[in-house]
Amino acid sequence: MAEKKKFLLRVDDNVYKMLEKWSSDELRSINAQIEYLLKDALVKNGRYKSDEKEKEK
Repeated sequence: MAEKKKFLLRVDDNVYKMLEKWSSDELRSINAQIEYLLKDALVKNGRYKSDEKEKEK
């Protein structure tokens, strides 16, 4: 598995609280929930490329 990039993310306190509740409901950490949501948005917009597709190019 590739090493994950680290970066600082600043969000509104209310957004954080909602993410915290949502991630708890889904039994994920907040970090995992954010990653899940970003990946889902990328897939829905046709911008996500799996590692297999990247290796073919």
